[in-house]
Amino acid sequence: MLENLIDKDIELLIFLNNLGTAQWDGFWLFISNKYSAIPLYLCFLFFTYKYYGIKKTFVIIIFVALLILASDQTSNVFKYGFKRLRPCHDETISHLVRLVKSSCGGRYSYFSAHASNTMAAAIFIGLMLKNKYKYLQYILIVWAFLMAYSRVYIGVHYPLDIVMGMSFGALMGYVFYKLNLFAMRKILNSE
Repeated sequence: MLENLIDKDIELLIFLNNLGTAQWDGFWLFISNKYSAIPLYLCFLFFTYKYYGIKKTFVIIIFVALLILASDQTSNVFKYGFKRLRPCHDETISHLVRLVKSSCGGRYSYFSAHASNTMAAAIFIGLMLKNKYKYLQYILIVWAFLMAYSRVYIGVHYPLDIVMGMSFGALMGYVFYKLNLFAMRKILNSE
C-alpha cells in the first residue's frame, strides 16, 4: 500500500510539474523564494504592534522565531530520518521533472520545510490577528498554499512532501498560538 501511495505521489508530481511553462517560471520562483515574504512579515509586525502594543509584540516575535525554528528543524529530522531523495536528485525520475531553479537544493525532501514554515506562520499570524482583521487568516492560508505548490512547480518536492509539511505546519502554528496566549497571560498580566 505504501509503495502504491509513493507511485501515485510520483505520478502526480510529474503531472503537476510538467504543467509549468517558461512564461510562469519567474512567478513561481519568486513565490518559492523565502525573501519574497519579507513585505508580508513587515506588515504582520506593523499590525501586531498596532493591535497589541510593544510588550506583547515582543513576546509574539519570540514565539514566531521559536515556531519557525521548531518547524524547520523538525522537517530536517524527518528528512534525514526518511532520506527520501528530492525528485531532482532521484536518477530514476529526474529526467521527467522540470527543475526550474538553478540548483536542486538539499538531498532529501520529506517533508517540505518551506510548506511547514509557511503554513505554521500563516496559522499563527492569522489566529493572533483574527479578531482585528477578519479575512487575514484566509489570505495567509492562500499564500501558504501558493508557496507550497511552488515547490512542486519548480521540481524540488513531491506533493506528499507538501501535504505533510503543511499539515505539520498547521499543527505547529496552532500549538504555538496557544502557548503564546498562555505566555502573554502569565508574563504580561503578572506585571
